[in-house]
Amino acid sequence: MKRFALVLLAPLFSTAALAANGYSGPGTQAAGGYTGPGAQATITTVAEALKAGDDTPVVLQGQITKRLHDEMYEFKDATGTIEVEIDDELWPAQAVSETATVKLSGEVDRDLTSREIDVEYLEVVK
Repeated sequence: MKRFALVLLAPLFSTAALAANGYSGPGTQAAGGYTGPGAQATITTVAEALKAGDDTPVVLQGQITKRLHDEMYEFKDATGTIEVEIDDELWPAQAVSETATVKLSGEVDRDLTSREIDVEYLEVVK
């Protein structure tokens, strides 16, 4: 009976050990991520983002020039413009005008006909 109980509990202990070591499941990466050969570079301009593949990480700095609809906005930097999706809960406490410089972190969301940025973090640059 003790062996049977151990067999049932073993998956729970291994899952807890993996979580304690920072593993959060398939397709996820630890904070900081891999930076060696074959690593995906972080995109820093709109022009690069417009050419990048799906799920490519981005960190962009520029202005949010207008609201398009719902959580979709137009973002511009010195190299061009792109649509960005910013969830309502990501907005900072202070107001953000079209002239304010912001830093967006997220990833490229590529469809058949377009690319946009799915924003995961928004910060007003002072």
